[in-house]
Amino acid sequence: MGFTIGGTRGISQIRVGSRRRERATEATAVAEYTGLWGWAVIPGARAVSGRCSCGKERCGAPGAHPLGFALEVPAGATLDEAGKAWADVPGASLLLPVGRSFDILDVAAPAGRRALVRMERMGLPLGPVTVTPDGRCQFFVAPGAAAELPRLLYRMGWDDADLDLRCLGSGDHITAPPSDRGGLGPVRWLRPPSLDTAAAPPEARLLLVTLAYICHR
Repeated sequence: MGFTIGGTRGISQIRVGSRRRERATEATAVAEYTGLWGWAVIPGARAVSGRCSCGKERCGAPGAHPLGFALEVPAGATLDEAGKAWADVPGASLLLPVGRSFDILDVAAPAGRRALVRMERMGLPLGPVTVTPDGRCQFFVAPGAAAELPRLLYRMGWDDADLDLRCLGSGDHITAPPSDRGGLGPVRWLRPPSLDTAAAPPEARLLLVTLAYICHR
């Protein structure tokens, strides 16, 4: 006997089907990151109505931090391996560890979008770029940018406290598309990865100068 849309059984089956499709999409994304782009993926917490799935009353980063008990899916994992690993953490978000294959330049979305357009017009090298639901653009750059940023801004005569610009490095994590960040909505690609930019993102110097100039204005 079939189910009636709107009935309890129908809603249950729809939810189960939707969750299975979501899990399959997540496992595919994990396999793409690990197998195609060569990035490790770490299962992360989720947030609903401001409460983090980690269960801590005063979580400092609800829905935006690794799950302490979950294992990292290493770079190079296949689709089968990614699917098995993600089956153990249903509902986890996808986090990428920073400071290994890339660092991240994090800037307010309006400035980030302007910088992206300017650099594309100039034909300058660019790596992947995401946009987060809380209004940030995140530029993937070669590792080492986090250490270089303060020194470069100092030489340029700008105080990083005056700029809405920060660099994420070793020990940091970012939420990867298509996962939700902090219960606010999904992270999206503004500039998706490619085989060359994922393996060797560009040096940060030119992008740092462009972003700092736009932020300073």
